[in-house]
Amino acid sequence: MHRLTSSFVLGYHGCDRQVGERLLEGALFEPSNNDYDWLGPGVYFWESNPQRGLEFAAEVSGRKRSRLKEPFVVGAVIDLGLCLDLTSSNGIQLVQASYHSFAEQTRLAGSSLPTNSGDSLRRALDCAVVKWLHVIRRRERKPPADTVKGTFTEGGPAYPGAGFAMKTHTQIAVRNLECIKGVFRVPYPA
Repeated sequence: MHRLTSSFVLGYHGCDRQVGERLLEGALFEPSNNDYDWLGPGVYFWESNPQRGLEFAAEVSGRKRSRLKEPFVVGAVIDLGLCLDLTSSNGIQLVQASYHSFAEQTRLAGSSLPTNSGDSLRRALDCAVVKWLHVIRRRERKPPADTVKGTFTEGGPAYPGAGFAMKTHTQIAVRNLECIKGVFRVPYPA
């Protein structure tokens, strides 16, 4: 973990318009805590990518039983603080060690490891490994991560034979809500 990146980044949160308007009026973000969240529990933002945040909100609004009715995106100024940066060698080494420890604990408990989905959109294993890393840090009395950051390749190729995917993005999970320094309205089109 480190504080090596620039201190502040702009993040974009896809949500329902009513939720977004409340956030703009000062309401607090509600962290996600699904067992498949890629970066573990936190408030999820797309770094420097308001369009992807809006696309995500539109995708969610189209799902059965979705409570998201009108896709919207809000921007936020985020201080990464102590960041588990999975775009860095150090961050990858930390989750790799966490995986080995988690796998051993799971084996000793007689359980099986969770798995990531074949399309890599639901990442129960990755979520469990990141959560386990937070447990390890707490047990070792090390400061908790304020944010977790990772880059994800998603979507089909941008063109035939491409190494670039259509929905590749950098995502940030903010664990410490005090790292969200301000919220702003995103002009449309995003």
